[in-house]
Amino acid sequence: MKITAASLDKIEKVLDEAGYIVRYERGTFQSGYCILEQKKVVVLNKFLQLEGRINTLLDIIPQLKVDIEDLSPATKTIYEDIIKKAQQNPTA
Repeated sequence: MKITAASLDKIEKVLDEAGYIVRYERGTFQSGYCILEQKKVVVLNKFLQLEGRINTLLDIIPQLKVDIEDLSPATKTIYEDIIKKAQQNPTA
């Protein structure tokens, strides 16, 4: 996936359609993010650059509970690509 603002929008749309809220906040996150699973909120360090935001979200999405039936066909394709890449590179 290319590092562009459009790519970030597509990734954020996956989370939005899955019912998650993405917030960019200041904080001392050791990993650059925090997941509030019960509230379906993902908080990223607001000081992350575009590439950091994209890579962090790509790391987070496979960890989340996403009902694939809630996703539109286009978003479902993006989600499946993210999961496939995560399975191919489990340490990345």
